[in-house]
Amino acid sequence: MANSNFPKNLDIQPSTFSFTKDPPNDLHSLYGHESQKQAIEQYGIAGRVWEAAYILKIYLDPPRNLDFDPPFLHEARRCGSIRIIELGSGSGMIGINIASSLKPHLGDLLLLTDLPEVCPLIKSNVEEASKDHSLSDLIHVRPLAWGNTEHVDRIKSDLIHGQKPYILAPFTHILCSDLIYFPELLAPLLRTIIELSLHPIAGPKIQVLVSYKIRSLSKESPFWGAFGLWFIYEPVLVREKLPDGSLSSWQRYGSAFEGPMFVFAARRRPESLEWVIPSDDRDLLSGFGAHGTMCPKSDDTFETLLLMSLDDTE
Repeated sequence: MANSNFPKNLDIQPSTFSFTKDPPNDLHSLYGHESQKQAIEQYGIAGRVWEAAYILKIYLDPPRNLDFDPPFLHEARRCGSIRIIELGSGSGMIGINIASSLKPHLGDLLLLTDLPEVCPLIKSNVEEASKDHSLSDLIHVRPLAWGNTEHVDRIKSDLIHGQKPYILAPFTHILCSDLIYFPELLAPLLRTIIELSLHPIAGPKIQVLVSYKIRSLSKESPFWGAFGLWFIYEPVLVREKLPDGSLSSWQRYGSAFEGPMFVFAARRRPESLEWVIPSDDRDLLSGFGAHGTMCPKSDDTFETLLLMSLDDTE
């Protein structure tokens, strides 16, 4: 694929956030219909805010009436800085909107990444958002094409040598917002997540947060079959604080939205840190390297969760 942001016969329209009960005001200007339309014309797929990005944004910056399990941040339990790298940031909506939850004076950092040709879009939106709130000490933009080890090594080198803005501290979170779609990009995406969750670029308890909308399950499921071999993951749950002060029952977050949609919280399987990552993308997606063996295998976590979610709708 010559340019994954401009696939053949591309015909997409700006998205809306009408499915949320209380859409945040800050989405209207930078990410409204007209802004997205212009960004799509110039940047293709990267210019659109995809549906699962909206539910990830709510999870990362929740309204007061929602509780999540696990929560994104435990301010009362914070120990050290929060240092986030986002893959496929697109127009930067996720990063820009959670910036208010982070604290630069505590060493918090947000690194937004995408293809080199998309980085100008992210930088432009960060600069626009900075007119009201200074984000220059918090948000940084770097090129990172999935599967490009050179890009990962460059970020790793800056981290190891303490180049600004890293200050010798590893990442605590990896964000993936609605990135699972093209079959040919599944293995490169998984490879980059695996590489970024290794020492020294990752902290010992680095968390991977993935928002996902099912579009073509048969094409997308190989990602989950391989992802679950390297990561332990679970769906985020949500409950609502009702007007009378009571709490609703816990339910899978995303089940109320068309898709279906999910937000998953994942951590590396400790034993996987010793496994050899196969160099061939087809082998990686087929499970080679997992469990320390070079033979095909697959994890069934996603299939189980999908069956459970179907039971919830009956």
